[in-house]
Amino acid sequence: MKRMLINATHAEELRVALVDGQKLLDLDIERAYREQKKSNIYKGRITRVEPSLEAAFVDYGAERHGFLPLKEIAREYFLQQETGRKRIQDLVREGQEIIVQVDKEERSSKGAALTTFVSLAGRYLVLMPNNPRAGGVSRRIEGEDRTQIRQHLQILDIPENMGVIARTAGIGQDLEALQRDLEYLKQIWQAIVNTAAPRAAPFLIYQEGNVVVRALRDHFSEDFGEILIDEEGAYNAAVQFMGSMMPKMVHRLKYYNNDTPLFSRYQIEQQIESAFSREVRLEAGGAIVIDHTEALVAVDVNSGRATKGQDIAETAFQTNLEAAEEIARQIRLRDIGGLIVVDFIDMESPKHQREVENKLKEALKLDRARVQLGRISRFGLMEMSRQRLGASLEEASYEPCPRCSGTGQIRGCEATSMHVLRLLHEECMKAGAAEVQCQVPVDVAVYLLNEKRRPLLELEAKTDTRILIIPTPEMVTPHYQIQRTRQDGGSARTASASGGEHVPLPSRPSRSQSESAALSPLTAAPPPAVLPPLRTPPASSHPKVKAPAKATPPEEGILARLVRALVSRYEPVDAATFMAETGSAEGPETAEPVTGTITDSPEDGGESRSGRRRRRGGRRARARRAPQGGEDGAAASSAEPEEGRAPDGFPKEGASPESTNAAEALVYPGTVPAATDWHQMLIPAAALGRDAGSAVENDAAREPENPPVREVFQDPAQEPVQGDLLAVEGALAPGRQESLSIAPSDAAQRPFSLDED
Repeated sequence: MKRMLINATHAEELRVALVDGQKLLDLDIERAYREQKKSNIYKGRITRVEPSLEAAFVDYGAERHGFLPLKEIAREYFLQQETGRKRIQDLVREGQEIIVQVDKEERSSKGAALTTFVSLAGRYLVLMPNNPRAGGVSRRIEGEDRTQIRQHLQILDIPENMGVIARTAGIGQDLEALQRDLEYLKQIWQAIVNTAAPRAAPFLIYQEGNVVVRALRDHFSEDFGEILIDEEGAYNAAVQFMGSMMPKMVHRLKYYNNDTPLFSRYQIEQQIESAFSREVRLEAGGAIVIDHTEALVAVDVNSGRATKGQDIAETAFQTNLEAAEEIARQIRLRDIGGLIVVDFIDMESPKHQREVENKLKEALKLDRARVQLGRISRFGLMEMSRQRLGASLEEASYEPCPRCSGTGQIRGCEATSMHVLRLLHEECMKAGAAEVQCQVPVDVAVYLLNEKRRPLLELEAKTDTRILIIPTPEMVTPHYQIQRTRQDGGSARTASASGGEHVPLPSRPSRSQSESAALSPLTAAPPPAVLPPLRTPPASSHPKVKAPAKATPPEEGILARLVRALVSRYEPVDAATFMAETGSAEGPETAEPVTGTITDSPEDGGESRSGRRRRRGGRRARARRAPQGGEDGAAASSAEPEEGRAPDGFPKEGASPESTNAAEALVYPGTVPAATDWHQMLIPAAALGRDAGSAVENDAAREPENPPVREVFQDPAQEPVQGDLLAVEGALAPGRQESLSIAPSDAAQRPFSLDED
């Protein structure tokens, strides 16, 4: 069961932990000596306008002025309407008072990033009172839930000059809960406007609230079974907030009163300590090392003592899988933001790389921050960027080391002694040097006076300068301090030369004593008991769904156009019908019928397969095979007509289809062109019983007066083959009305189909 644990026994530190059983999921720590300013609302004054940066600097009450870019300034604060190119010096002026909200906290030497587009976060909604063009639904909401929330937003009473964003907690909530949350946020904004009007800038108007309120508002969901709080004041504040925002969930709040510390009861103290350490051990023996730099955070995965796999590749893969899940958890616990580079153990298999990427992506789904992931490069590096929600755990808890200045390494005693000796030599060689004093740690002084006594004496004699080595117990390596004294006319001047001066330990920062905020979530008025009427729902309860655009059919290829033309131009008819149609209009005298049968010839390797025969070779090959069949047999077969057929190749009148040969007679009702002139094969319209005059005129425009007459099958021994019908270019031309009739013997019983062989 998921629980929310709130530890507030110490006033200096307030901790909130989200656990699932005994596994720590998320951690948030707020310290009294470090004030959080993110999402606070101030009334500030513009102190400087910088055209080169297109930004303004605003005094909002902090030590460093805030940075306000032009794109974050609302139109209501412009001095004049925008015309043409926008220049910030023409839109705002120095001394102008504006209401701003802290968008990003101060970091190192950078001031806070400010915006005038205020956003007020509620339990289910986020209200943007001066940004009507913004709004919508959270990216995490998908599918039917997104459609339902969009419908609810259309019904809510949202003012025209405001925008609303639906949060993930709003999934499954009814309209009354959403409207109550909206009225609560509208009341807060009205109170902010009323408070800011009479007072002069700068001052704090609205404070976001402590970590308890933020945790209940942002992290709590219905899958949390209980909320345990171990301090009475924090418990009362939580009851007050949940009573006004989530009255149905107040019964899940419980006061923890036990001698055993709350976090120790659920065994998460050790897991919290892992978030502060540089190295995190994995269960299988591996480890991940997290280092912070100025520009990015580097995460290194080490195999360590891991021996989980069968071979080295499997061990690396299993270690990377375990590390990917732990990296996502550590990034969430430490609240690391910015650029993160992960160095996984090298994997040669692309499949293993994709699985590790998917594992990390799946583990990051629990993170509230927006994360962008890259791919594992060939060097084993993976880049990712995480949204900075606030100060990281390191920034909020750590301070730069006064001894190493944050580098993590220092010079040893011998190295520091040699460095000081070189600096002493340089100071003594300067003109007018009378005395050089050197304050060093005790161990460095002992090394110089014992190991380097002779070089020091020689330096004093050579430069005629007195050298004093002063041991200082308060100093530690690598700190030192060198002072050179010059004597001009009896007066001494002191100069200092130090590469690593003694830096005193910084004092513990204390909570700034700024005036309290005028408003906060706990002091704001609760939502009204009577809610305003909802808007009239739109005519259609379902959102309009754009009709899918008609899919553009793919462009036909040449083969598809050929098949379509053949099907549309050729009409299968039997021989009797063909003779009846062509009897009234005979073809030219030069037209000769081409007849033949399909036979199986073992000599030429032919085979009968559904009326087709595979041809072997070209005309020369057929000429070489012709003598094998015998000229007499070929002449006899061509001279004697087949049974049931007329001498011209057509079936006899009254002959049944069964009596005819199975071979089909292919008749060209016109001049038989040469084999090389296949594109000139045209079919007269007179052959089909149509207007012969128009057909002759059309054919005359395309054909020469005396077309060459050549037989396709010049060798009498070679038999015509069914399927050797050459493509007709004229039949494929658009607007062509002629058609070539094929007269198979069984055409009356079997219709033509492309599905048949």
